[in-house]
Amino acid sequence: MTTSLQFISTTTTNGVLEREFTLGDVHGMLWSPVGAGPATAPARCVLLGHGGGRDSKAAPMVGRARMLTAAGFHAVSIDAPGHGDRPRTALDERETVAMQHAMEVGEPVGPIVVPYNLHLAERAVPEWRATLDALEQLPGIEGPFGYFGLNMGTAIGIPLTANDPRIAAAVFGIFWYDETLAEQARRIKVPVEFALQWDDQHIPRQSAMALFDAFASPEKSLHANSGAHKEVPRFEADSMLRFFTRHLR
Repeated sequence: MTTSLQFISTTTTNGVLEREFTLGDVHGMLWSPVGAGPATAPARCVLLGHGGGRDSKAAPMVGRARMLTAAGFHAVSIDAPGHGDRPRTALDERETVAMQHAMEVGEPVGPIVVPYNLHLAERAVPEWRATLDALEQLPGIEGPFGYFGLNMGTAIGIPLTANDPRIAAAVFGIFWYDETLAEQARRIKVPVEFALQWDDQHIPRQSAMALFDAFASPEKSLHANSGAHKEVPRFEADSMLRFFTRHLR
């Protein structure tokens, strides 16, 4: 894989420098405060893992990136395998159809989503680690790094955080308990924030709480909010910003 980011477009919007890049076959976005660079003090960076069916340009990623850059952080997101404009394998197509069918007929989606997302994580974790390598070469960015990711972003972020010591704090949530994932969570000792939706129609709350319980982090907090699967309240984004401000400064 190419070892440096290849910037393919650069724009400045409302005080945020947005740089679209490729790293080999991987596409991503890097957001920075305007003025960040060799002449300014290096700043921390937060990795943003998107959810299933989204990509690095999805509105939730852009919104959180803008919050982070306003607080002086860099933020970066990359397209997961089979997402965005990346090619989809036969497995990607088959699992997506199976998940959509299960939702249409009211069957549990966990037995489909969990193994598929863990498969994607096996492909995505090396790409994220290569992205970290490339980010460390850029002026104005320094570690340690933070990680944020809900849903599929959690399935990818847990093994990434467990296996890369450059990540010093992480926000996860909205995902099922799985023993393979829990084994990775037991290796994580950095501060963790974990969100779950109390009325999630797809993820039983006991399953989500069991995954939270697996983290070995001495400092971890569970954020349980009322509402369905996609109703994570806006104030959780504010909590994310406070969390990274506290642990990455």
